[in-house]
Amino acid sequence: MLLAITLSKEFVFKFLRFGLVGFSGIFVDFGTTYLLKEKLKIHKYVANSAGFLLATISNYLLNRYWTFQSQDPKAFEQFGKFFGIALIGLLFNNLIIYILNDKLKINFYLSKVFAIAAVSIWNFFANYIYTFAG
Repeated sequence: MLLAITLSKEFVFKFLRFGLVGFSGIFVDFGTTYLLKEKLKIHKYVANSAGFLLATISNYLLNRYWTFQSQDPKAFEQFGKFFGIALIGLLFNNLIIYILNDKLKINFYLSKVFAIAAVSIWNFFANYIYTFAG
């Protein structure tokens, strides 16, 4: 069965809210990454992954209660779905950074911005269709 997504008013508001939550997650992600990479001298991919994962947790909570206003009593199972999608996103994120930073020699943080933009699109649609579909 093919799921059709229409540009309803509700869909647009969810997309905008998801974007605002994602924007707040950028501060968590970049702040954590910067602290670990620059101040604590932890490897850039470990720092990037930690920032991404902390942002995922804060994003889940904000998206569950504000963006999608989920009442699903199985929050732990729902978080598992959200986290699984985020892990796939993390793979995309690190792959994009690897290509842009390591191969094309683009600044690490600029590469991270491109990675976040690309992964955000994946995250929204995957969560809209799968995690918060109820």
